[in-house]
Amino acid sequence: MRVALAQIISSADPQENLRLIRRYTADARNQGAELVVFPEAAMCAFGNPVADAAQPLDGPWANAVRELAREFGVTIVAGMFTPGAGGRVRNTLLVAGPDADTHYDKIHLFDAFGFSESSTVDAGDRVATFDLGGTTLGLATCYDVRFPALFVANAEAGASITIVCASWGAGPGKADQWDLLVRARALDATSFVLACGQGDPATAGIAATGTAPTGIGRSAVISPLGEVLGRLDGGEGLLVADLDVAAVEQVRQTLPVLANRRTILAEINAS
Repeated sequence: MRVALAQIISSADPQENLRLIRRYTADARNQGAELVVFPEAAMCAFGNPVADAAQPLDGPWANAVRELAREFGVTIVAGMFTPGAGGRVRNTLLVAGPDADTHYDKIHLFDAFGFSESSTVDAGDRVATFDLGGTTLGLATCYDVRFPALFVANAEAGASITIVCASWGAGPGKADQWDLLVRARALDATSFVLACGQGDPATAGIAATGTAPTGIGRSAVISPLGEVLGRLDGGEGLLVADLDVAAVEQVRQTLPVLANRRTILAEINAS
């Protein structure tokens, strides 16, 4: 499976961001990719009134992404915002493609490092997977990467690949944490991890304001054994990689952490 990670720097304008998605999707398709992954908040960058940008899953922005998927014959994953409960929004990953139309609402909200995502975002409550060419892929968003159980749950739902879309916050040690976490999650689930982040706005001369997590780049493709198969730096770019999906089963036979996992700790916590 040939995949592409489109590390963009989204703006406050959803229409401008659609044009970015079109440009990168066309480039990825020209390079033979069948899956194109965009970061969290591809619809509208954090640090802007995302509630004003939010649209339902059958709204014009999502439908425009679906039309791009049809036009280029690829599956697109892109972060958007949808209406939530109590005036909040959902931090949603849209999946659109010839054989896929689903979504994932971010479960773990980023109430850390001085940011309070839960004040404006309504948390999701379910694992989401989709199939592409006979392969099952799971979904996760940014802060989710700190929670191994979600990646294991995706694997137990049949996923050989988990996609992580992010707009990672900058700060001391944060880049090292991102690099470590995406590799660790691949090992936890013996799955490929496709980690696509927002590019660093500073690389485009955009000054940071406030505490909003606007991205550091460092999108990466990680093997089921935690090997970095490709990585971008901080700026916008497209990372294309070929995945040998059959290798996942081989790794799981050699390193059967999923099969060897015990549930005793969960049972103790529940008692």
